[in-house]
Amino acid sequence: MKNIWTIVRKEWAEIFKNRMVLFTISFLPLIMTALPLGIIYSMRGEVAMQDTMGSIPEQFNAFCPANLNAGDCFQVFMVSQFMIMFMLLPLAIPAAIASYSIVGEKSTRSLEPLLATPITTIELLLGKSLAAVIPAVIVTDIAFGIYALGAFILIPNRALFLALMDARWIIAIFVVGPLMAIMAVNFSIMVSSRVNDPRVAEQLSMVVIIPVLGFFFGQIAGLFVINQQIILWSAFVLLLLDAVLVYLAVRLFQRETILTRWK
Repeated sequence: MKNIWTIVRKEWAEIFKNRMVLFTISFLPLIMTALPLGIIYSMRGEVAMQDTMGSIPEQFNAFCPANLNAGDCFQVFMVSQFMIMFMLLPLAIPAAIASYSIVGEKSTRSLEPLLATPITTIELLLGKSLAAVIPAVIVTDIAFGIYALGAFILIPNRALFLALMDARWIIAIFVVGPLMAIMAVNFSIMVSSRVNDPRVAEQLSMVVIIPVLGFFFGQIAGLFVINQQIILWSAFVLLLLDAVLVYLAVRLFQRETILTRWK
């Protein structure tokens, strides 16, 4: 573990000098937090909109508690659309960090002495993974905490507040989020170990956000509603996918030939 945490500290010392990484970590969470809070604030003080119930997809009615009126249910529906955007944080942040971790070190010529050390490939990749996953999880949790605090302040109706903070999003943030971060990191490491340009590595690594955007636009279009069952199945699939990606990342990272191939 000593070698792993040494790599983590080394990664943080180098990565956080990158302005693009700092921008992603600081600005993106602000946007994702402001979207649902903006909706809550704009709908504050709305009267009970009984006539708007027809605009809500029927499959969503099951997630609206019986003690809420139509206006409150509509607010839950609207905020839920943008809560999915929180799931971009554990994907975009680690992808930005991990995609730079190998190619960036190659461009600054700091990878050669690192690969020459007796540290194992698993320790090396685990250290780089943790260096990207930990900031992503922490930032996501902080952003969600700010959203929860803001929602608590803006919403006087405690029943409505609890409906917005239901088990779906608790599981999504604290279980699915870290699993998604691990997936993004290992995919980015695989990409980063195969390309020569940090910009290309970062652009290819951002492919991992496409499924989340698909869920976002699918729910906006009314094709489906993300319920607790979908969240739990997503966690199970991500757990299996993470195991496969970790195995592939270790297999594809050939430290004996990577330096000569990049020259």
